[in-house]
Amino acid sequence: MPEYTFDSLVEIMKKLRSPGGCPWDAEQSHDSLKRYLIEECYEVIEAIDHKDDELLKEELGDLLLQPVFHAAVAEERGVFTIADIIQAICGKLVRRHPHVFGNQIIATSEQQVENWEKIKKAEKGDKRSSALSGVPPHLPAILKAQKIGEKASRVGFDWDSHQQVLCKIKEELNELEIALDGGNQTRIAEELGDLLFATVNLGRFMSIDSEDALSKTIHRFTTRFSHIEASLRRQGKALQDTAIDELERLWQEAKACEHAVKS
Repeated sequence: MPEYTFDSLVEIMKKLRSPGGCPWDAEQSHDSLKRYLIEECYEVIEAIDHKDDELLKEELGDLLLQPVFHAAVAEERGVFTIADIIQAICGKLVRRHPHVFGNQIIATSEQQVENWEKIKKAEKGDKRSSALSGVPPHLPAILKAQKIGEKASRVGFDWDSHQQVLCKIKEELNELEIALDGGNQTRIAEELGDLLFATVNLGRFMSIDSEDALSKTIHRFTTRFSHIEASLRRQGKALQDTAIDELERLWQEAKACEHAVKS
């Protein structure tokens, strides 16, 4: 196999986009590529979760292709090149790590986060109208909620203890129960949203990534549900025809198997 380099990837992408190259690659635009960028990010995360180094290497390559692809499209439009992207990110990293590339002293990661935001704010000329500005609008809702909470916390809008956050969750749960009794779907949706937001804030306050925590819960649910389906299939039973007590027994059985594997 040839010894490829980063420059090789750039040149391959240009050839794919050139006349006589690949029709599909040549047809792509920044807009059409958006979905692939998102998909590749999630596939990298999946490889990390599986702790599969070979798969991670492959998926990181697929992800790396995306900025190279966008750079090729942009260069054809005469707006920027891959070299411009690298110049911009290297400059940003040097500017925002003055404790590494300069004389500033920073002792903790928390101080670095604060300093990064301060430098970022100065670079942008303090043009943002709100302390909550800068959160990408297309982030998944749970990740977006965590980001919003982090930004609010940095300007002092936060609780003093996790007990206070728990009280807020209980308050939102009570309001949801009242809304459910009232039967107004709009109000129920609003209160459910408030409860979810408060719960994400508890995760943030406890330095837990709520997106990751929920993903793991979904995985556990899926695994246990599959155990129930497999058990019933072996007995020649249909899930929808099985009594709830039997389903609960199989659910607990799946949990016990799960715990046995962990121990």
